[in-house]
Amino acid sequence: MDVRTLAREERADFADFLETLTPEQWDQPTLCTGWNVRSVVAHVVSYDELSGRQLARRLARARLSLSRANEIGLAEYRVRAPEELIGVLRRHPQPGRILGKFGGMVGFLDGLIHHQDIRRPLGLPRTIPAARLRRALELSLRAPPIGVSRRLTGLRAVATDLDWTSGDGIEVRGPAEALLLALAGRRAAADDLTGPGLDVLISRTTVA
Repeated sequence: MDVRTLAREERADFADFLETLTPEQWDQPTLCTGWNVRSVVAHVVSYDELSGRQLARRLARARLSLSRANEIGLAEYRVRAPEELIGVLRRHPQPGRILGKFGGMVGFLDGLIHHQDIRRPLGLPRTIPAARLRRALELSLRAPPIGVSRRLTGLRAVATDLDWTSGDGIEVRGPAEALLLALAGRRAAADDLTGPGLDVLISRTTVA
């Protein structure tokens, strides 16, 4: 399936989920250290409303640093009410600008991983469509900002609920969703994994 279609489907599911949260849940912590639910959602939508000129101005303020541009966007959007943030998601079903790069790959992975960053601490798991999850694992290997390739060096990741493996070395195995999150640096997801390579993978994670 086309990645842009997957990105739209993930965004729609994300918006549907966010509409079920209580005001208290919007203030709860996530797997992203220091960010509550509102902050994660603010980050996800912080480029969607920018015109080309507005994006250029933000990057200029950030001195062309994407991390600083992310911080500027987060500061601007985290003050918005939950319904406003959900509204941005609804009005922009296709990630644009920065998140629309590489055929929609960035927006798709960003949305799916951050969706799980919120769900796991809230104790609200979901069954991610297998085709969507498999594609996310495949694409994550080609997305340098996520760091999967670096964390997978010397390891072999094996999904126990999908026909997917990657890497050469000592094995780490478990559910595909947990593999994706652990390979993306989420240490909490490693609790669902096993194998002789698990300690190595945990040592390479950077997020609680």
